[in-house]
Amino acid sequence: MHRLRDVGASLARAPAGPAHRGHHGRVGFGQDDDRPGPGGHPLDDEDRAPWLAAVAARIDQWRDDGKCGVVACSALKRRYRDIIIGGRADVRLIYLEGSRALIGERLAQRHDHFMPASLLDSQFAALEPPDPEEDAITVSVDAPVDTTVAQLAAALATGHDPHRCALTG
Repeated sequence: MHRLRDVGASLARAPAGPAHRGHHGRVGFGQDDDRPGPGGHPLDDEDRAPWLAAVAARIDQWRDDGKCGVVACSALKRRYRDIIIGGRADVRLIYLEGSRALIGERLAQRHDHFMPASLLDSQFAALEPPDPEEDAITVSVDAPVDTTVAQLAAALATGHDPHRCALTG
């Protein structure tokens, strides 16, 4: 079963760099990117702003330290990705693409996931797939995690600057 954090952690063990997970507040960002807000409602842009700023700051810290990293998050909207990636030419966007049916099936199989299946439609409604100028690496999540990670690692390695950071989302 694909989980964004599983792909991110596996990619981080590949030549892309150290793992850095943005889900579940495990890295102290203070705000989860897609944990439901009060009453099980999706977070709005204002709710997400501190979390997005924290992710961008962490990326800048890695860059200042000459390190690479992997952030696994749901940067559903272009404006979120603009905050996280901005003008950082050394940061790469990875878009893990999956159909609503596939993601719904996988979400239904999870019993420990914080996002209720009832929010899936709102997530797909908010989704703004990357535009061509975002230069995203797009990989389908219909393959096993190992295959997805191998595809991503190969894409990152092709003409890849070893100091370039990766963002999965």
